[in-house]
Amino acid sequence: MSQPASNSKPIILTGDRPTGPLHLGHFVGSLRNRVSYQDDYQQFIMLADSQALTDNMEDTNKVHRNVVEVALDYMACGIDPAKSTILIQSQIPELAELTFYYLNMVTVARLERNPTVKQEIVLRGFERDIPAGFLTYPASQAADISAFKATIVPVGEDQIPMIEQTNEIVRKFNRLANKDILVECKAVVPEVGRLPGIDGKAKMSKSLGNVINLGASAAEITAAVKMIYTDPLHLKVSDPGHLEGNVAFIYLDAFDTDKASLQEMKDHYVRGGLGDSVVKKRLEAVLQDMLAPIRARREELAKDKGYIMQVLKEGTMRAREVAARTTDEVKAALGLNYF
Repeated sequence: MSQPASNSKPIILTGDRPTGPLHLGHFVGSLRNRVSYQDDYQQFIMLADSQALTDNMEDTNKVHRNVVEVALDYMACGIDPAKSTILIQSQIPELAELTFYYLNMVTVARLERNPTVKQEIVLRGFERDIPAGFLTYPASQAADISAFKATIVPVGEDQIPMIEQTNEIVRKFNRLANKDILVECKAVVPEVGRLPGIDGKAKMSKSLGNVINLGASAAEITAAVKMIYTDPLHLKVSDPGHLEGNVAFIYLDAFDTDKASLQEMKDHYVRGGLGDSVVKKRLEAVLQDMLAPIRARREELAKDKGYIMQVLKEGTMRAREVAARTTDEVKAALGLNYF
């Protein structure tokens, strides 16, 4: 297997928690960008299984069985292991070691003030029963990013506070070391933000069951599109329709490449005389055309799980070499290089 060459290209770190198959929200928010990044950047893509355990300790099997499933989604979408390094977080102990050091540079109060952490605590209903690993995730993410000296981190807008806290830790460490060992990073938010679920909820989420998976069958795509939320006030074909909050049109904006024809459809819908069934028919055709080749590649790759595991092993070994070099620099700066 060919390996990504060591080079001076800008470094990107990105990844996902392997808690289930990836869906259209992942595709529009990150996957298709990762495919375009891999020719111009040195890209590390992390399967964040350790982080996934912070709120899945009661079902650890869900996490490790989805490592291969998510890797299949990556490669089916066009992520090339000869260009991008795909790694498993838990198999790089240096990341946990860096996290431990960084926790001494951040207070519990600062962790609790992180807007992303606060929001996720509410969403999960933790109240004060917060797993310590979950609360300290900003330090873990800082370790992940800084270990590879990534300068670019593609994230959703809601994750920007995490990047800000990473940079706080980086700056504090460099001050303590009295030299720039770690590098600051920049959050890059995709042009198309978070997709709503097919039910109109604000977020497409595996836990809410309002997703269209990348590996969905043709029949599953058809069924999902029929359920897609449109305009509740558009009761008759002759009624003027509304685009705001209309999930069918949000998806068409994200995936339909014929923008001129799509604009004509939007105008027709707004003035009235166009039924939701026509809009959904167009959307289904777009999604079927887009997902069919991804599904076919995924099914072919899934025939050889051993190959997928070899890709993950080799990528993780390469990534560990990089993380180990950074960890050695950090330990030397802290005076922890005794031998």
